[in-house]
Amino acid sequence: MMGFPFAGMGIWMIFGSILFILFWGGIIWLIVWAVRKGTVQNSVSANQNALDVARARYARGEINSDQFAQIKKDLS
Repeated sequence: MMGFPFAGMGIWMIFGSILFILFWGGIIWLIVWAVRKGTVQNSVSANQNALDVARARYARGEINSDQFAQIKKDLS
């Protein structure tokens, strides 16, 4: 009998297709996650409010007490 050579593989072809989609979906998700992880770390510092930045600059000695007081007054 000739028949169809792949007639008995129907369920395995479906299973293989699902695995193929999951594999490439996982690869795409991994790339997106890696890219977003890098940008989220940079945006955390951007989310600091201005007074926190001024406090950090004052603590590092980048600005003096008069400048800090002026910044604090301007932001209030």
